Amino acid sequence: MMREHYEGLFPKTCAKCGRHYPVLRDYILNTRPAGPAISYDVELRDWQPASPLGTIAAGNCPCGTTLALSTTDLPVPKMHAMLQWVKTETERRGVTPEKLIEWVRDEIRQQVLAESEPGRTR
Repeated sequence: MMREHYEGLFPKTCAKCGRHYPVLRDYILNTRPAGPAISYDVELRDWQPASPLGTIAAGNCPCGTTLALSTTDLPVPKMHAMLQWVKTETERRGVTPEKLIEWVRDEIRQQVLAESEPGRTR
């Protein structure tokens, strides 16, 4: 669900240098993560917020500008499902929610890059 959402945020353009990121793969290849992904609802341990604050995954454009991928526009039921999954998985895996969110970010990055390599198919 998260990967599909992030793929739907493209194309993006850097407001400072005008660099165009047509798809998530290009963004991953040409930016570097700017700190950990942060879920504000998870930070508050609010697993069913009436008005979710969302998650931000920031990346730095080569020009130095920080670009953000956000879940703020996900429908509330999808946010609740995502937050419930985080809560359940952290308990099952014995990790912090913050570590799980970073794992999700890394996993999406790895999947996108692996599936988009020349000669690889989905």
